[in-house]
Amino acid sequence: MNQSKVINYLSQNISSLKGVGKKTMSLLKKKRIEKISDLLWNTPQGFTDRSNVKQLDNLEIGKITTIKVKAIKYNFPRVRNLPNKVICEDEKGKIDIVFFNSREGYIRKILPLNLPLIISGKINYFKKKYQITNPQYVLPIEKETYVNKIIPKYSLTEGITEKIYRKLIDQVLKNIGEISEWHDDKVLKKIGDVSWFKSITSIHQNNKNNLASKYYRRLAYDEILTNFLVMSQVRQRIKRNKKKVKVFDNYLSKKLIMNFDFILTRDQTKIIEQINEDLKSDFKMFRLLQGDVGSGKTIVSFVSAANVIRSNWQVGFMAPTEILAKQHYDLAKKIFKSTNINIEFLSGKTDLKQKKKIQKDLSSGKINFLIGTHALFQKDILFKNLGLVIIDEQHKFGVKQRIKLSKKGGIDCDILLMSATPIPRTLVLTVYGDMDISRIIKKPANRKDVITLSKPEEKITEVINYIKKQIDDGKQIFWVCPLIEESKKLDFSAAEEKYNYLSKIFFKRVGLIHGNLKNDQKNKVLNNFLKKEIDILVSTTVIEVGIDFPNANVIVIENSNKFGLSQLHQLRGRVGRGINQGSCILLYKKNLSENAKKRIKILKSSNDGFFIADEDMKLRGYGDVLAYQQSGIKDFKLADPIHHEDLFNIAEENIKLIEKNKANFEKYEFLIKLYDKAEIINHIDSEIII
Repeated sequence: MNQSKVINYLSQNISSLKGVGKKTMSLLKKKRIEKISDLLWNTPQGFTDRSNVKQLDNLEIGKITTIKVKAIKYNFPRVRNLPNKVICEDEKGKIDIVFFNSREGYIRKILPLNLPLIISGKINYFKKKYQITNPQYVLPIEKETYVNKIIPKYSLTEGITEKIYRKLIDQVLKNIGEISEWHDDKVLKKIGDVSWFKSITSIHQNNKNNLASKYYRRLAYDEILTNFLVMSQVRQRIKRNKKKVKVFDNYLSKKLIMNFDFILTRDQTKIIEQINEDLKSDFKMFRLLQGDVGSGKTIVSFVSAANVIRSNWQVGFMAPTEILAKQHYDLAKKIFKSTNINIEFLSGKTDLKQKKKIQKDLSSGKINFLIGTHALFQKDILFKNLGLVIIDEQHKFGVKQRIKLSKKGGIDCDILLMSATPIPRTLVLTVYGDMDISRIIKKPANRKDVITLSKPEEKITEVINYIKKQIDDGKQIFWVCPLIEESKKLDFSAAEEKYNYLSKIFFKRVGLIHGNLKNDQKNKVLNNFLKKEIDILVSTTVIEVGIDFPNANVIVIENSNKFGLSQLHQLRGRVGRGINQGSCILLYKKNLSENAKKRIKILKSSNDGFFIADEDMKLRGYGDVLAYQQSGIKDFKLADPIHHEDLFNIAEENIKLIEKNKANFEKYEFLIKLYDKAEIINHIDSEIII
């Protein structure tokens, strides 16, 4: 079958298959199987060995067994709710084949008397007799080869048997057949040198496949490349519309840089140049700036904002919380102090009179730089000439959300996203492949690494004494707990319990913040901490991202073994943000698991967030590290960024060649449809401003 016929066939509704009526179609729909292609991607969860053929004097209770017998007697009770029974035998003994909820006519049809049959199911023992209840397979002996083998086991909904599903899969594979190859010989050799059809057939029929098998790797590579192709198309479509170039000299940005009391790192300088090239080009910038906690992303964004303002455009800067947005505003006012740039702050709490003034000044062009929360994008907030949108800590946007975001401010508005969450390289390619990526690796010279220590919980007195000394020296403390309230089921420390404990030692100098507090209450406590009215802030993980407290120098993390490695690193990044060296104390309970020991050891050995993210993924698996379902990013069906890292690298090389030779893309359009990704590209075309 040629490629176009394969796509047409696989895109058909499953009702077009032989043996799929309304009932079967409804049951398959519960497993999200609606098109023929959905059947193929519902791959086996394992395999059942039905080649275990036994005679009736050699049966093992509880084992799936295949037997060759004859039916010799029916027992159809006339009392409701009693099962139907068929007595079968071979030359060595007898066995009862028991059926619940099966009609007499059906049983007579599949189990005719005195004919050789092959039956497969789990052996039970009831009232001193062997039996098989509701066997998975009952077939004439001439179909032995269909049963007497290792058989794929699928995740199925009740009402769909393994036998029915196998028939559907076999039917689909038979109808497809071999397809003309789309990879060249060079790529094929790297990924296993087997065809796609042989690979998909092997996955459904051969129990010897694993992540490293050539058949599995071939399918995984195609899935990875498909993802890269889609991201490439998103990126190209976003950039295909010409925008007005931003014309500026570096007068204003140089003035800011000269006034800094520090020297920009090589990474910061390089990324500012990359952003400037984007701003001066005639395509829309859509860039992600990744940088570890304290790496200086905000400074880079402000220098870029200065250049945009210099070219007579306005800039909008959005942060997820009011307190973080206010910190950015205060920093911007300080940095732009010696200029005549008009900077304003807007949040949901801005009073009506001030908001109206901002609306008027913004629409007239008097405001150059507006910093705030999501309030920036309310319908009644209209910019005169918006040229750059900067969004901080919005790293969980999905592809479709980012497409909508790219429309903000029209085609002439450039977009810069910033994220302090280090992401393993293979996942950056996968999740953010539609964007240009910049990474700040090296931190500013004045930033010292946070010292990380680990202590068993029973040595908490030593920790308290250390904290007392830190407070006497004018330092502040974060104390992080996994839960809000004490739990009888989970042996975690509770934030409220710890708040009460510390309040007895430090009296009124302790604050509490957690996710159940209203935003007003959270902001009040955080502001009290910022103003140094409290010394210790007891918290759940709500302090994980973004907020900058330069005087907070120690963070204590209870039950540290219960947190993921990347999360621990994010929490650690809340301290040591001033000129003094920070400390992180990991408290743990006895009997740590091997993985927990590894996490603590890795964290103590490194302050490099990107290295830690890679190690975290190896320990936990990529799905747990990111939890990207909430952002619209689906897990791969087959590919695994840990086990198939080399395939990601091969696909990255290939996508660069495909982008270079644009005509080459056409031969891969089949692949995008085969892996059911065309809908994303169609969504781009419907969303992007032409």
